[in-house]
Amino acid sequence: MRILGLDPSSRVCGYGVIDVVGTSLLYVECGTLTAPADHPMEERLGEIARGLREVIAELQPGVVAVEDVFVSDNPRSALALAQARGMALAVIGLAGIGVASYAPALVKKTVTGNGRSEKTQVALMVSTLIGLTKLPRHDATDALAVAITHGRAVSPRVAKLVPSVVRARP
Repeated sequence: MRILGLDPSSRVCGYGVIDVVGTSLLYVECGTLTAPADHPMEERLGEIARGLREVIAELQPGVVAVEDVFVSDNPRSALALAQARGMALAVIGLAGIGVASYAPALVKKTVTGNGRSEKTQVALMVSTLIGLTKLPRHDATDALAVAITHGRAVSPRVAKLVPSVVRARP
C-alpha cells in the first residue's frame, strides 16, 4: 500500500510518501510544495494545488493521510489552514483517492509515544522509523509522520523499531 501523507498549509505544504509492505515501512519520497508568501491566498492555493496534482499523478498513492486542522489561538491562522486543507481535499477528491484524517496529537503520539512532542522529536523518530540519513524540512517530516500514522492504523504491527524497518532502494 502506498500512502501519501500531507501537512497542508497556505504557504508550504509538506508531503511524504511511504510504502507499507508486510510489516515494513519503505521510504519513497518527501518534499514541500511552496507558494510565495506575498501572493494573494487564491494564487498560493492554486500553486500548491497544481504541485499536489503533479505529486499524486507521479507517485500514484492508494490513500492520502492528512493532518487535521488544529485549534489555534489565532482565528486568522486557523482559517488559512482550513482553506489549505480544503484545497488539498478537493485535489485528492478529484483524483478519486480515499482520505484518512488524523489529529496532530495522535500523529505525535503514534510516532514518538508522546502527543505533545516537539517537531524535532517527531523528525528524529520519523528518520529512525524509515531510515532517513538526512532530516528534511519539518513540513516534510510532519507529512511523513502522518503517513506513518496511517500505516500503523491499517497494520498495527508495522514500523516497530525492529529489523523489519528497512529503507527503500532509490
